[in-house]
Amino acid sequence: MPEIFIHESAFVDEGVSIGSGTRIWHFCHILSGSHIGDDCRIGQNVMIGPDVTIGKGCKIQNNVSVYKGVTLEDYVFCGPSMVFTNIYNPRAEISKMDQVRPTLVKHGATLGANCTIICGVTIGRYALVGAGSVVTNDVVDHALVVGNPAKPIGWVCECGERLTDALKCPACTKTFKESETGLTPDRIT
Repeated sequence: MPEIFIHESAFVDEGVSIGSGTRIWHFCHILSGSHIGDDCRIGQNVMIGPDVTIGKGCKIQNNVSVYKGVTLEDYVFCGPSMVFTNIYNPRAEISKMDQVRPTLVKHGATLGANCTIICGVTIGRYALVGAGSVVTNDVVDHALVVGNPAKPIGWVCECGERLTDALKCPACTKTFKESETGLTPDRIT
């Protein structure tokens, strides 16, 4: 089993589960009740938790806070300094932790640098949120969204390349078809 690496400047609270092969870098804080899967890369100055679930193979770049209520499925990429929220209308003088809105980021999704994910949304499988975008609504599978508020402008392949108008990947040549949840691979036999 590959070893877990935790930099000496990181803090990991009691009651945290960390999968094999995971690397946690400088100045991170992993709060109690959080679960991090196998082979994750947690960049510098990342805060996770409490009670957050992160799937296997996730990459969380520098300066990201993954707050209570956020779930990352397997192989999610969180770009540098992107932002999650967990309370829709916070106030400093009023505790609202009983109002946490869950956010789900599905398998293989990419969240670009400096984007903001407003709590209570679901980001679909292999979706790509452009850098600096503000996501206020659910994003369907394979959608490419940009702007404030984020709007769909196209589709992306599982390999991350933008699809042609014919829903074909120019890099790996995989083709797709529309479905109720966005796009699915077109499995022609």
